[in-house]
Amino acid sequence: MDSPAHRVRKPRRLPNTRRALTPDELSDINAAARSGGNDIVLDALLLRLHTETACRRGGALALRLTDLDTDHALIRLREKGGTQRWQPITPMLANRLDDHARVRGAVAPTDALLRYRNGQPATHRRYDLLWARIGRQLPWVAVQGISAHWLRHTTLTWVERHFGYAVARAYAGHTDRRGPATTTYIKADLHAVATALAALTGQPHPLVVEQRGRPQPSVQPVEPPIRRT
Repeated sequence: MDSPAHRVRKPRRLPNTRRALTPDELSDINAAARSGGNDIVLDALLLRLHTETACRRGGALALRLTDLDTDHALIRLREKGGTQRWQPITPMLANRLDDHARVRGAVAPTDALLRYRNGQPATHRRYDLLWARIGRQLPWVAVQGISAHWLRHTTLTWVERHFGYAVARAYAGHTDRRGPATTTYIKADLHAVATALAALTGQPHPLVVEQRGRPQPSVQPVEPPIRRT
């Protein structure tokens, strides 16, 4: 039986105002994050992690010590929909994450990777505080509602522009809905993502060096390496 409710037109979805950040905007955001706050090391790691991997907040906060492979500069992301994937990161970031976790008390394989100074696992609250602080220094950040998801959009836009839709899709961890819930990269996909990362950051990646030779010079490098302190 046809219900009258089914004939009511659904309201049109409002357009998404999210866009890719410019290099200057990204630089200003990173500078603001480093200029104050009670944990600039964690804040810098969060921004760098999201810029390099285009991961979601949930994926970053779910990272455990066992999800970090420093030898191959990879992290295992577990994100929405039950998906999992190995994502290339720069060796610099891999080492910083390992140092950060161990200095702040991570010992067991299942211990959280991102941690507060008191050793407790980082939470969504850290993102709220970080972007509120950046917004106070950069009013346009608050006005436009910029968040970590804008970093994801920025990186994926850059990857698609320079490496094409297929690589951007793999970089984002998008899955074929007809396939299994867990994403497993084929070898070529992982190397393609690593190649894109090397170009984005201007830093070599082990998978690219082993398979493709030295990476091309960076077209648009991201922020310089974060401080080790």
